[in-house]
Amino acid sequence: MLKILLTGSSGQLAGEFISFFQKNGVDFFAPKECDFNIADKNAVSEIFSYYKPTHLINCAAYNAVDDAQSFPQKAFAINRDAVETLALECAKHFAVLVHFGTDYVFDGVKTDFYLESDAPNPLNVYGQSKLEGEEKAGLAKKSLILRLSWVIGGGKQNFLYKLSQWAASGSPLKISADEVSVPTFAFDITRACFKAVKDGVCGLYHLTNSGYASRYELAKKYCSLKKYKNTIIPVPLSDFTSKAKRPVFSPMSNALICKTLQISVPHWEESLEKYCKYHGN
Repeated sequence: MLKILLTGSSGQLAGEFISFFQKNGVDFFAPKECDFNIADKNAVSEIFSYYKPTHLINCAAYNAVDDAQSFPQKAFAINRDAVETLALECAKHFAVLVHFGTDYVFDGVKTDFYLESDAPNPLNVYGQSKLEGEEKAGLAKKSLILRLSWVIGGGKQNFLYKLSQWAASGSPLKISADEVSVPTFAFDITRACFKAVKDGVCGLYHLTNSGYASRYELAKKYCSLKKYKNTIIPVPLSDFTSKAKRPVFSPMSNALICKTLQISVPHWEESLEKYCKYHGN
């Protein structure tokens, strides 16, 4: 029997897992983040001893990419050091650790989909902290690391929610046309991840929707589906001031996870249409 402990309960990805588990009758525990601070070793130990999970799905992360440049200690505390704490606790209790990585471990210079075998080379503090977190996740006796990109779910923590807020003004919107990755939807992540958990899959995999898009292409499609009238203007990423350097081309191939699980993950445009039906902003 699966008993799943979930971190980061207030986030968009954890919210999707909670909804999925409730609909499918899965035994899970998702403590409030004020009660389950993954940076607190005592709190982690107490939660594990109380619930005795078979699996820990770690949805907690420090995702403020630009702020990480100014406050690297915060990024590493959550994305690396806390992951080490979780991994060691999983090892102690013989629980499987499911941890999420990012396409930002890559530098974006490749001109084709990134594979699990490609060497990481993060360009910013956030990417480096996530890469070192992947390494710490390996301290669990069994771990599944799933690298994600441009995660989109319910709530206010994604590009499409922000886009809706910008569009409300009716003004033209300038969107980067040379920043390319894979829009990946939380409901597709949860389904594939849960199948991997049930199948006992471990190791490192890229989990994304199929295809890829620029921010501009994603914005154009989304605004069309939502019937927003704003003019969408393609501009280079360099037009925007940011503290952190970002990879301009970081699509990851989902071929390995699809082959391993014998599944297909929908094209991002198909999932975008579903998102617009069920997560109207």
